[in-house]
Amino acid sequence: MTRSRLLLAAMVLAAVSGCEKKSTAIAIGSAAPLTGGIAHLGKDNENGARLAIEEANAAKIKIDGREVQFDLISFDDQADPKVGTTVAQKLVDAKVAGVVGHLNSGVTIPASAVYNGASPPIPMITGSATNPKLTEQGFKNVFRVVGRDDQQGPAIANYLASTAKPKLVAVIDDATAYGEGLANEVEKTLTAAAVKVLPRERGTDKTTDWKAVLTKVKGSSPDAVFYGGMDATGGPLLRQGRELGIKAVFSFGDGACTDNMKQLAGEAADGLLCSQAGIPPQAASKKFLDSYKKRFKVDPILYAPFTYDAANLLIEAMKRANSVDPAKYLPELQKIDFAGATGRIAFDAKGDRADAEMTIFTMRAGRLEPIAIIKSGKTVKYEDFIAQTGDAAKK
Repeated sequence: MTRSRLLLAAMVLAAVSGCEKKSTAIAIGSAAPLTGGIAHLGKDNENGARLAIEEANAAKIKIDGREVQFDLISFDDQADPKVGTTVAQKLVDAKVAGVVGHLNSGVTIPASAVYNGASPPIPMITGSATNPKLTEQGFKNVFRVVGRDDQQGPAIANYLASTAKPKLVAVIDDATAYGEGLANEVEKTLTAAAVKVLPRERGTDKTTDWKAVLTKVKGSSPDAVFYGGMDATGGPLLRQGRELGIKAVFSFGDGACTDNMKQLAGEAADGLLCSQAGIPPQAASKKFLDSYKKRFKVDPILYAPFTYDAANLLIEAMKRANSVDPAKYLPELQKIDFAGATGRIAFDAKGDRADAEMTIFTMRAGRLEPIAIIKSGKTVKYEDFIAQTGDAAKK
């Protein structure tokens, strides 16, 4: 009898041990344009999230007493609002625990309504969508780890006004929520600074022949041109502007603030000014930069450090709540204070990153170089910012 009981106890212990070893699969969604003109930026965003997921799995994280295995479910939203909402519904139907995405504001805004409408609402963190409307909708499950266009627009406009000192500026946009929204903020800031702005010119997010628009602009002889749009359309705009003999300073927002501008605009890219709604990629933590290069054999392009942080924020909130249930970990995400690859991250009541930095770049010899950081309304030289703050990983 004693032997039977010992055998039974051993069997129960083995069964319990076996259960403890089982891992729970938790899906996290990723949505970005993986085809089309800005697929390189979408892949960069996806890579950042993927790296965070792989590192979390390697760490064998336990939540509620069980080891969890995170699975990244990635969809191509084609930078199209209609496709984006379809993708969002697919992620909701797949019962993902959280979402990193989308890339474009025009896609992220309608997709956010889908995540908010889920039961319970699914936490969504974008690493690149900057239109203020996203977090003005009142959705408690929506966050961003970059700044807003009503911060970015004034940053690039004020820098342009103070350095180039233009008297007349042409503003062009691509008719998307991102491009038009950013252009509006730039125009508003320039006008407030008593800089005259020409009537708005517009293309689309697929325009590559800008000659008609630029010929019209050239007739007014502006001192500067600002374009709200992505690099796939901004590069041809800049190249054709120079071919037409426009001498103005060309400036752009974060969508066209990539080294890809050199490939698209050629030698005309040198001297451009552009902004990014966060710290530059090279200022991210050394740990992240080394890991990204080792994993993907390339350096991050633009917002990969931010999508990496976005995925890690979702995971960290789950750990703090000891639950992967969106309804249970969302309160932890709302009040989180987290040291990420891009620095300290906390959210305000709207879901925006508190005290986000803005970076100004110029193109020199075919490479983008950060030249200034704007934080809390103050502009400092990039090298001074780095000296003051240091690598985020060293903190």
